Amino acid sequence: MTDNRMIVIAEKESFIVRVLIKKTTDARIGCEFVPLGIDTINTKLDSASLITLFLEDNSSVSENIIHFLSDSMVEKGLQMIVIGQPEAVADVICSVPPDIIYKTFPRPVDNDKFAEAVAEYFHKIEAGDFKKSILVVDDNPEYLSLVREWLKGTYNVSMATSGLQAIKWLGKNKVDLILLDYEMPVTSGPQVLEMLRSDSETCSIPVMFLTGRGDKDSVVSVLELKPEGYFLKTIQKDELLEKLHEFFMIHR
Repeated sequence: MTDNRMIVIAEKESFIVRVLIKKTTDARIGCEFVPLGIDTINTKLDSASLITLFLEDNSSVSENIIHFLSDSMVEKGLQMIVIGQPEAVADVICSVPPDIIYKTFPRPVDNDKFAEAVAEYFHKIEAGDFKKSILVVDDNPEYLSLVREWLKGTYNVSMATSGLQAIKWLGKNKVDLILLDYEMPVTSGPQVLEMLRSDSETCSIPVMFLTGRGDKDSVVSVLELKPEGYFLKTIQKDELLEKLHEFFMIHR
């Protein structure tokens, strides 16, 4: 996916579609028209950060195309602006996960407000507003820095070097997932998890353990605490990113 690039999907490159594309490119955002079809859309999705679906008057998009768009956008973490008559827009909204819809506009569309919405979206991308946030807790500064380097391109990453520091940080900040070292001095990972689960403000935060011990007894003791998952510290970057991606896909 390339930042600052949008595709406009429509049945035809009408005058209105060309105006929307010009408004977008005038804002220094790459934009191109893509005909409405699975094959044509599929060739352009990897280059897009945002999709605009333009619905012609009295037209509807086939279920196959909607399902393809929905599945592809969820997999790639994309969002969509939908433009059309209220009934047609409502049909799309009812057919896709709500979190892939960024904005909707009725027809006739206000071109300036559309351009503002597109610019706002890319500003949020640059600010990292759409990234999931992860708190990594580990008493080993070197391992902590390594994991941060692995994750920082995909997630907003915060770090804590102790369980108590993590608890204090969570008193003022929100997070989508905690990667928690199992064995730490003073306050161990299991003790931190118990503290998190006993507080109404943090009880619902997903926690995954990081552990250096892979023997059967250790794994069983980790799983008895019912975390959302656990990783051995021998895990490599690509596998960790894949596992986290799968987790967030399932827990959208």
